[in-house]
Amino acid sequence: MIVLSSLRCFLLALWLATLAVTPASAQEAESNTSAPAVAPDPFGRETPRSAVSGLIDALAKRDYNRAANYFDLPVQDDPQVKDGASELARRLQTLLDSGGTLLPFARLSNEPAGRIDDDLPVDRELAGDLKGSGGEAPLLLTQRSVDGRSVWRISHETIRELMVASATTAASAPSKDIVGIDVAGAPAEDWALLIGLAALSFVVLRLLAAATLAVVRRGISDPDANGVYRFVHAALPPLSLFIAVMAFYTWAERLQVAIVARQTLLRYAGGVAAIALVWFCLRLVDAVADVAIARMHRRARRQAVSVVTLLRRAAKILLLVFSIVAVLDTFGIDVTTGIAALGIGGIALALGAQKTVENLVGSVTVIADRPVQVGDFCRVGDVVGTVEDVGIRSTRIRTNDRTIVTIPNGDFSSRQIENYAKRDRFLFAPKIGIEYTSPAKVREAVSIIEDVLLSHEKVSNDGPRARFTDFGESALEIEVFSYITVTDFAESTTVRQELLLSIYERLSAAEIGIAFPTRTLFLARNPGDDQPRRSGAEPAAPADDS
Repeated sequence: MIVLSSLRCFLLALWLATLAVTPASAQEAESNTSAPAVAPDPFGRETPRSAVSGLIDALAKRDYNRAANYFDLPVQDDPQVKDGASELARRLQTLLDSGGTLLPFARLSNEPAGRIDDDLPVDRELAGDLKGSGGEAPLLLTQRSVDGRSVWRISHETIRELMVASATTAASAPSKDIVGIDVAGAPAEDWALLIGLAALSFVVLRLLAAATLAVVRRGISDPDANGVYRFVHAALPPLSLFIAVMAFYTWAERLQVAIVARQTLLRYAGGVAAIALVWFCLRLVDAVADVAIARMHRRARRQAVSVVTLLRRAAKILLLVFSIVAVLDTFGIDVTTGIAALGIGGIALALGAQKTVENLVGSVTVIADRPVQVGDFCRVGDVVGTVEDVGIRSTRIRTNDRTIVTIPNGDFSSRQIENYAKRDRFLFAPKIGIEYTSPAKVREAVSIIEDVLLSHEKVSNDGPRARFTDFGESALEIEVFSYITVTDFAESTTVRQELLLSIYERLSAAEIGIAFPTRTLFLARNPGDDQPRRSGAEPAAPADDS
């Protein structure tokens, strides 16, 4: 058996030497040969990730003949070379079980061209490390064309390392052939050891997180209102899970357990790590949003709560999408096509929901610019009323008739908005008409009105005035210009009433009458009358045109 194994290794070495002296031009000609479209590789070697995954699946099933297809050897041409490649697959599994490592699933490139930023030739890819008699050696993949397909396989350099290590390390390493109970291609005790390590890491880190929370809570008088405690309370549970996963990564790579069990659990541990990060971000978003909403309520900016709520929901949706993509990627599902389809679907949805998007943008504009706030009395176009709510899609206004008018925020933000609640004072500018009288009485009336304005404490001292402006049809018109220095509308009506009554009382005391519409009628002379009849001034009445 030893002689046969040595013969196989000799044949492999001879073939590698022959391949090394093959003219480069022949290889280039082979790679540049154009070929029609071919079916996908039956062994799934299109990317470094899929090649390593296929190799692990073959090793898990102890199917070394299939595993031989993942070595850069002409396994289809020579049965002896194929047998030698199967022997190499056994030795590779032995070395990996004895302390060798493979890169985590997420770090392996899932692109057909591999990684181009790893300081390796473009046709080489690092997949792990082997531990042999000479120390650690990289496990490299190489990209070549096979049957018109570009595939990734274990490189010649790694094959040489395997043959060198096989004489010493592989022979002395403990075998991981099936002993006792085998589960999914690995001994049950290896699965139990790794799962126990993962559970222990999580329990220890979770207990440390709980103890830290208890200590922080004791040192704070009002934990629920303290921002630091809220952040620690939100961060520690998911962070403890994430740190537990990282600790499991560190310790699992040091254990001499079956590579199948180790690589499988590390693969799904990567998904758990992504979920832990998303969990941390979700709790952080909730904590920040709660603090922001509480601050908005204290500042009476209730409409800003809608924007905070919208941003919270959008952030959560993005995080959940990220976690779903990470989990699907962990299970080996290609999400590139799905993401592209989601992008195209998102564009189509945005075009179909153009008005909705316009209203969302209008909501941000209204809340950022703050032309009105909840409770303000305003005029928007031809709608007059009190703002009851500024929502994500629309703004609701209760009119004086107690009806509710709903205006989409896209339309609301583009209208002319007159906010009466923002007034710092109210204009008092009535036009007072007095009866036709002497110029002295007119001057006295103007003086009386100005004196009333100047003597009232709620009238601005910034130039209140009264001026005789016109001879009206039935009155001498005096215009008043002043400001009432109050901000409440109801109070302004009370002050306005006091000013008008004071003016009326003072004018009445000075025997200056307030004019009302009058009309003088002239009647035509009747036959036999000596003089035409003339009526005196009297209240205007409908004239008989007949």
